[in-house]
Amino acid sequence: MQKVFIVLAVMLTQTTFKQTQLKHARVKTAYDEKEDVVKGYFIQKKVIYKGFHLFIRAFKKEKTLEAWIKEEGKESYALLHAYDFCASSGTLGPKRQEGDLQIPEGIYIINHFNPLSNFYLSLGINYPNASDKILSDRKHPGGNIYLHGNCVTIGCIPLTDDKIKELYVLAVEARNNGQEKIPIHIFPAKFSQTEFNVLKKDFPSNTITFWGNLKSVYDDFEKTRKLKTIRVLRNGEYSF
Repeated sequence: MQKVFIVLAVMLTQTTFKQTQLKHARVKTAYDEKEDVVKGYFIQKKVIYKGFHLFIRAFKKEKTLEAWIKEEGKESYALLHAYDFCASSGTLGPKRQEGDLQIPEGIYIINHFNPLSNFYLSLGINYPNASDKILSDRKHPGGNIYLHGNCVTIGCIPLTDDKIKELYVLAVEARNNGQEKIPIHIFPAKFSQTEFNVLKKDFPSNTITFWGNLKSVYDDFEKTRKLKTIRVLRNGEYSF
């Protein structure tokens, strides 16, 4: 019986991820100002707020970032809300070297919550990932890529201070729900077959080959609204 009480005491004194984040003034402000707004998106889409997982997609040509939600107990995702980039740098095409100003393209996860960012709040992207380490400059691939506030960028995705508050709340809630890895897929454009055919006319073959590989991931999610486990092959390609 004593062991049971000890376990319960430990459980009651554990600090959750959300509680830790809320100790920071900017995160508290984000919740005070935006949690009801975020909950309103769930109500509009008839999605349950409690226990959800988050998936993020970004499209460079359209300058749009999408937040998708998977309800607790379900397998498929539903689009919750879309945000506009408020600035952009570089061109279409993957990031391959430090200083090239490119926003990365590929299959990533959120690997850092920064409540003390120089750009209000920020969510780190795990660039370079396993694919980038094969296909990018081996010594200087670059790094420190974030979704963040403000409206300046040299390879990150800025959403304004106002909108990053909403996305940060979503990400904190998902992480607090036990989602250790929040996926983010970054594409050059929305890969309809028509759009892909247009892109093929204007970009080099090695870029098109890479995009064709990314398109398989895009197409699968468009068809199923589910996320499959993706691995990286020795040549840097993504594979189911």
